Amino acid sequence: MPSLILLMIAGALAYAWWNAARAASEHAIQVGHSACRAAGVQLLDQTVHAVGLRLRRRDDGRLGLERSFRFEYSHDGMDRQRGRMVFHGTRLVSFTGPAPAVASGLLGED
Repeated sequence: MPSLILLMIAGALAYAWWNAARAASEHAIQVGHSACRAAGVQLLDQTVHAVGLRLRRRDDGRLGLERSFRFEYSHDGMDRQRGRMVFHGTRLVSFTGPAPAVASGLLGED
């Protein structure tokens, strides 16, 4: 019986981890779409790819996850350029992509 409870807890933790990763990916896709639309370029493949995950201290000093995503965009449909987004939780902390003006708007800079 205790092994069944441990198995259920492990399953619940695995589901929570998977669900958080999926939600982060969907959020990154929305940010990528917005950035490409604002810069007047095309988001290729209509998706982003997770390329990094690590523990990082947040502004309040607590540990949190930092997730990095890569995406590709095109100015004319023939070229492929790479962009990158880094999130601490749901907050975008770094953006490399279509236009610097778009990046400063996404990060909340003036």
